[in-house]
Amino acid sequence: MTPLRTGGRILVDNLVAQGCDRIFHVPGESFLAVLDALHDTPQVDLVTCRQEGGAAFMACADGTMTHRPGICFVTRGPGATNASIGVHVAMQDSIPMILFIGDVARGMRDREGFQEVDFPAMFAPLAKWATRIEDARRIPEYIARAWNTAISGRPGPVVIALPEDMLLDEVEAVDRPKIERPTTYLASEVLTETLKTLRRAERPVAIVGGAGWDIATGAAFGHFAEHWGIPVAAAFRRQDAMPNVRRAWAGNLGYGPNPKLVQRIKQADVILALGARLGEATTDGYGLITPDHPGQTLIHVYPDPNELNRVYRADIAICADPCAFAIEIVRAEFPERPNAAAAEARADYLEWSTPKPRAGVALDLGQCVLAMRERIGDAIICNGAGNFSAWWHRYWRYGMQPSQLAPTAGAMGYGVPAATAAALRFDDRPIVAIAGDGDFLMNGQELATAVQHNANMLVLVIDNGAYGTIRMHQEREFPARLSGTTLHNPDFAALARAYGCWSETVETTADFAPALDRALAQSGVRLLHLKTDVEIITPATTIAAIRAN
Repeated sequence: MTPLRTGGRILVDNLVAQGCDRIFHVPGESFLAVLDALHDTPQVDLVTCRQEGGAAFMACADGTMTHRPGICFVTRGPGATNASIGVHVAMQDSIPMILFIGDVARGMRDREGFQEVDFPAMFAPLAKWATRIEDARRIPEYIARAWNTAISGRPGPVVIALPEDMLLDEVEAVDRPKIERPTTYLASEVLTETLKTLRRAERPVAIVGGAGWDIATGAAFGHFAEHWGIPVAAAFRRQDAMPNVRRAWAGNLGYGPNPKLVQRIKQADVILALGARLGEATTDGYGLITPDHPGQTLIHVYPDPNELNRVYRADIAICADPCAFAIEIVRAEFPERPNAAAAEARADYLEWSTPKPRAGVALDLGQCVLAMRERIGDAIICNGAGNFSAWWHRYWRYGMQPSQLAPTAGAMGYGVPAATAAALRFDDRPIVAIAGDGDFLMNGQELATAVQHNANMLVLVIDNGAYGTIRMHQEREFPARLSGTTLHNPDFAALARAYGCWSETVETTADFAPALDRALAQSGVRLLHLKTDVEIITPATTIAAIRAN
């Protein structure tokens, strides 16, 4: 006979059995039994956050870094709706994550009780699986299934509602063993066909990143691409798929890519997409590569059969884990000499990613990135959404994975929570959050979480007094007719000091490098408030130029 345990205790025991070592949460009375169990579970680091959206973003980032589900607990109603943004990001970004929601007691359901929501119905369109646990005896079964669902095929989020009274039930339960990501089999005939197609290609291009991608994949595929001479482009915000120093690295797709890289992809005769869904941002609205891509051969390697041939017609569809594919293909005999395309694309990338000084600009963000490149190595760069990120996407040289935490879903407010999670996971690496002024105030309160949990990280707030991306679109569609995009901001440096951070304000390019040096000499959370001119709306254009067009 097994000893009786509460549902909360069984839940925590089974998370530990699956390898969970950190939980992000905002406390709620609906899951007090879980918090009580965590009191006696020193192997789990409990990170107390200030808003459920921030907590969910931290879990997203943790799942990205560890390749196992990031774990988040929130309470019902408002807590769950706040956290839903993290579920959406985890789904669109293919990140393993489990969101647990404390729910009303079973006997209270369907009365529209306090903060009651039908969570399986609410999250069904957002998650890979959304469910509710009714019987504490079945908690091990549900946890094992949730873990497997989150990491298998295309990784993604699972949402589990936990009735408050169920967590208090004392029952017998049999724990489940640890779940590992299922391995995929790569048929030799498919690999042979792929290699034949690549050998015949005159203008091959690879697009990489996304589901199932890791350090081993980047190392193996980078070696392959260099010896075959295949230019490698990153899918949107997947720039750490392999270190950008690799000789075949050609840059990134998404918003504001190198026009020469765009042209190269349009002219490619063979496109190898490895781990990338080829979503809207990567393909510029499904136009850079069209779903039927006439005149081009598409080899699509993806770990989930449901994605293959869903949007894009694949000439060769390979359901395989990117790592398994990369390790197999790198063993193939290299050509006598590599295709010249990789060296050409590499030269284009180096030119494009080297910032040139911009005349008449008080604070030149391109030169700020260059100063960072000279001073900070092996960093993890974390950012949310906004035009401010374009300078780092273009000019930063990303290293081994994870070195870029940025939502492909385009969610604002991600940078500070992601950097907090990264600082707790990698205390031996520089962690940098890049946030616009509008972006920062979506989740700036998580500075309190970072300080409370002794995170060591640098935050740059890029302040141009506007929702810059929307202002750019507004100027393009309705020139000089400003409406609803201007911001009146606080003193971000003073705000950071109120949270217990070290901070300074920077208003000129000449002042940035010395301020950065002073920040890097500090420990804990440091914030630089960079005041910029909204006229310099992207690395490539200005408001005046947009109006003129």
